[in-house]
Amino acid sequence: MTYAKSGVDIFREEKAVRGILKSIKFNREGIGRYMGGHFAGLIDFGDTVLVLCTDGVGSKVMIANEMKKWDTIGIDCIAMNVNDCICVGAEPIAFVDYLAMEETDPKITEEIGKGLEEGARMANVSIAGGETATLPDIINGFDLAGACLGYADKKKIILGDKIKEGDVVIGIESSGLHSNGYTLVRKIIEKENLSYDSPFPGDIYEGKTIGEVLLTPTKIYVREVLEVIKSTEVHGLAHITGGGVRNLLRLKKDIRIVLDNLPEPQPIFRFIREMGKVSLKEMYQTFNMGVGFCIIVPENLADDVLDILERFGDRADVIGYVEKGVGVYIPDKKLSYV
Repeated sequence: MTYAKSGVDIFREEKAVRGILKSIKFNREGIGRYMGGHFAGLIDFGDTVLVLCTDGVGSKVMIANEMKKWDTIGIDCIAMNVNDCICVGAEPIAFVDYLAMEETDPKITEEIGKGLEEGARMANVSIAGGETATLPDIINGFDLAGACLGYADKKKIILGDKIKEGDVVIGIESSGLHSNGYTLVRKIIEKENLSYDSPFPGDIYEGKTIGEVLLTPTKIYVREVLEVIKSTEVHGLAHITGGGVRNLLRLKKDIRIVLDNLPEPQPIFRFIREMGKVSLKEMYQTFNMGVGFCIIVPENLADDVLDILERFGDRADVIGYVEKGVGVYIPDKKLSYV
């Protein structure tokens, strides 16, 4: 099975985005001028750059509904946004959410609010507002998304242009699937007639059900990455979300990133691959495969970065390096992405 066959074609999505951008020509002058960006957009604000990004939880909310467990998807919503914000070297400071519901349910909204509060605390952002819409003719269940505001010194933004041959890629472990690929996962579970309430096979997840494992909150990387940025020289940052390792392609076009020391993905990924008969090529361009965030630095600074990450309790390692060429290459699996 593939992500596209399950209903989500990332390449069609890329074309759709280009279609939107064709029609957007206006750009304000002076304060408020759009200055580019990749994971997040940069807005001119004098000596400071404001940073904006938006993202949602996706169909992970459907599993929350199945499990009647809504108290962690707010963490996912915060995480998906703040992790993008830091990719340009910015500090996230504020967040707003958008909750569209088939029908209002105070029990569900209270539980979602608990997750938003916890995520905001973990990321050190203020929740500055939001919008709740009741849309019975459009929504089946509910959809949760948000937007994040951050800021950075204009001289210290990180866009990947300084990445060079010989730099190394440090990967920080993910907490699991995070918030991507759930449409494919749900199709696999439906096809195999599995239940979210069934115990996850084996004892690796200590008796948790399949649904509980799938609802593991997205890891928030804000505090440790900001410390790395403050303490060392960082050339590139990437949040490994939808598109998997292809997210590294967003940083710089005229380099090749070789991932020759990837960690063994958590058991949930093997479960998905085996149950759905998903190819390795598809797995690495759909899921984070155990690495949720990447930091690209000069080789001589790798140990310093790893020391910082260890202090924050992260499992991290040098997972690759930069060379001449284009794309992303995983040599031991003979996988190339361009």
